[in-house]
Amino acid sequence: MSENVYIQSNEPEGNRVLAFRRDPDGTLVQQGTFATGGAGSGTPHLQSQGSVVLTRDGSHLLVTNAGSGDLSVFTTGEDALTLLHTIPSGGTPRSVTEQGGLVYVLNTEGPSLAGFRLQDGGLDPIPDTPRALPDGSHPAQVGFTPDGTGIVVTNRGTDSITLYPVDESGRLGEPTEHPSSGPTPYGFAFANDSTLVVTEAFGAQKGKAAASSYVLGSGSISPVSRSVGNGRSEICWAVVTNDGRHAFTTNFADGAVSRYAVNADGNLSLEDATAGIAVDGETGLRDEDLSSDGRFLYVLNADARRIFGWAVGTDGTLSPLRTWRAWDELPASAAGLAVS
Repeated sequence: MSENVYIQSNEPEGNRVLAFRRDPDGTLVQQGTFATGGAGSGTPHLQSQGSVVLTRDGSHLLVTNAGSGDLSVFTTGEDALTLLHTIPSGGTPRSVTEQGGLVYVLNTEGPSLAGFRLQDGGLDPIPDTPRALPDGSHPAQVGFTPDGTGIVVTNRGTDSITLYPVDESGRLGEPTEHPSSGPTPYGFAFANDSTLVVTEAFGAQKGKAAASSYVLGSGSISPVSRSVGNGRSEICWAVVTNDGRHAFTTNFADGAVSRYAVNADGNLSLEDATAGIAVDGETGLRDEDLSSDGRFLYVLNADARRIFGWAVGTDGTLSPLRTWRAWDELPASAAGLAVS
């Protein structure tokens, strides 16, 4: 399925993917629902970024099943998803990442990282995984570095960011842990080959939301801009435009999308705290993603059971499109959003 939006229902009685066709003007039309073969957690949201992701080449969709402890992989087609494989992740999966056919899943509740190789028939486990993470780390997201030589994990429980080297066999090396510039590091995205933008929820303190930037190099993470506040609350998810110049962050507690500017040297500055407004002052904005061509931003609001969309200008400005509901209503547990 090219040019689509995918959301997981996260329902405990059976997890599903809701698929929407994305038309050239950004309009969404629901195409169908597809069972993952697993179960969701049923909770209002998964407290993570990256629970549903497309592979880099767009040929497969990866979906975490937090209720049944497994990972589903679909092949994408013109008008349907085809379930290829569902495999145990070794824990409670809430975030997944892929690069070059190598897949890593972040498990919580006894945190760990589980590795797989994506093959024609499904997923093959990487030896020596799952790899246990420190107790109390309360991780939020896993993601490959742009060059694929490392994996980044944000840790809310220890206010830290961990970098794991990845060797040619796909195994993880010894990690290095770095303090977060602000408390409760959550979602992240890369602005270029070395700049990492991380949201900071500040323990859900009202008006304290912020984002920081870092530069990666030689196995290290070095801060550039520390805790750039936006005056909003409970910032959690982050995406970066294709040109690497802007980062969009969603503020769960008050219904706003904020826009940050990212300079070539990694410096981060707030451009517009309310670049996009869903329902001002109301909770609910969660996962977000940009279309592959960078023209549209979509955000899931499971509280309102809607998808909000904006057209993205060349200067990063957001122009509202409209909102969409599913045929059978997005359940309040819906979580994770991926856009092709």
